[in-house]
Amino acid sequence: MPTIAKIASLYPPLDVQVHTPRLSLLGATDDLLEQLLPTVRKGVVTVPPWSFDDPMSLYKDNPDREWAWFRGIWAGRAKVSDSFWRLYFVVVVDGEPVGMQDLVGIDFATFGTVTTFSWLSVEARGRGLGKEMRQAVLHLAFDGFGAREADSVAYVDNHASNRVSEALGYMPNGVGWSTRRGEAAEEKRWRLTCEQWRSRRRDDIELVGVADCLPVLGIQSPRDH
Repeated sequence: MPTIAKIASLYPPLDVQVHTPRLSLLGATDDLLEQLLPTVRKGVVTVPPWSFDDPMSLYKDNPDREWAWFRGIWAGRAKVSDSFWRLYFVVVVDGEPVGMQDLVGIDFATFGTVTTFSWLSVEARGRGLGKEMRQAVLHLAFDGFGAREADSVAYVDNHASNRVSEALGYMPNGVGWSTRRGEAAEEKRWRLTCEQWRSRRRDDIELVGVADCLPVLGIQSPRDH
């Protein structure tokens, strides 16, 4: 597995790490975000499939987009409670930041449900990294936090994301609507239970810093699997 220098921060969520043989998910410190900025700067979305209307969707080609990206992550890192949290991870491959993988919990203590959100640089796509980083964050959710189920949403024409969900054992969970570039677009919804994940659980994924992070997120202890 990759060896990453561990520097303890004053905020446990930034110390959480997930390591697989191919990549690492590292808590999105400002230093890592700065390293990722060149990828953000050149990653303007110009062709379909269009992304979500989100600071990370990267439609605008100007500094406002970069500032919005920083502000969105800073705001999300600060808005943490028992009823809502969003963990931001920088995806690192061979020492280079190539994208982000987020994990979101809403009323997690009650429902035990998480949602994932991710993006990769154009150069890093087509290498199976999207599947690998999803497996990594699911390991954190189920094995580290004791989640009951994980949800995923992708536009119907986002074939790469939908293929990842299907390959990892998610089951179709209906359709919905959202906006992108201000217009309505249809989404596919997916659901993966802990039992379904456990049947495919990998034994080569390492979690770091989880125990110290649990109280910050209002998680008393991981649920029994």
